[in-house]
Amino acid sequence: MGENGGERRTSKLGFFLVGAGIGATVALLFAPRSGCELRGDIVKTTYKGIDYADESAKEIGHRVANVYKAGVEKVSDFIEEGKEAIEERKELIATAFEAGKKAYKEKKVEGLAVAAGEN
Repeated sequence: MGENGGERRTSKLGFFLVGAGIGATVALLFAPRSGCELRGDIVKTTYKGIDYADESAKEIGHRVANVYKAGVEKVSDFIEEGKEAIEERKELIATAFEAGKKAYKEKKVEGLAVAAGEN
């Protein structure tokens, strides 16, 4: 939920900045200036937009890297827990198997004793 709110704010901020950039460009076009001054102002505004886009891309990149890192850590933890559970089950199965073998041998000895007693 918290992340969706952040995305909405980022989206609104992006729309605001795009609108502000368009508004500034239109204002420059209709301002009473010489062509050289106007072109200079448009270039400055364009570079500011490029710088903002570059910084925004870096910030988004950092956020994505953090989310990726957190996801990898969660997957690693899940795998480790699975390995531990398998090891526990493996020990239980081995113990049960050994108990079964022991019981089988005991019954076999009993059966042999009974059979020897019948003869």
